[in-house]
Amino acid sequence: MRISGITIPDNKQLSYALTAVYGIGLSRAKDILEELSIPTTTKPSELTTEQENAIREKVESFRIEGELRREVAANIKRLKDIDAYRGSRHAKRLPARGQRTKTNSRTLKGAKKTMGSGRRKLEKT
Repeated sequence: MRISGITIPDNKQLSYALTAVYGIGLSRAKDILEELSIPTTTKPSELTTEQENAIREKVESFRIEGELRREVAANIKRLKDIDAYRGSRHAKRLPARGQRTKTNSRTLKGAKKTMGSGRRKLEKT
């Protein structure tokens, strides 16, 4: 089953499989299936073509994939252009929403080298 150019995995439950589409999270997927009265535990391979088309039509009514990515990128670019604090955090690839950076977010900031056992060796000699 394909939606907006994304192949939905056949081996997962439908509510989790729909999250492969950018812009569809677990709660939205469950809402879609509930509205269409399709059990969430159904697998995509078990769907009829009418159900597939109904899901596809409902999912594509939302802003998803390329359109949503462009909107998010435009919002970030706008923040950078107006020299907002959040924009500068995005430009530096640091957390933009007030998270702690002294001990967390090491993968983005880069881990600092410590003076570990090498320092002790210098003191002994």
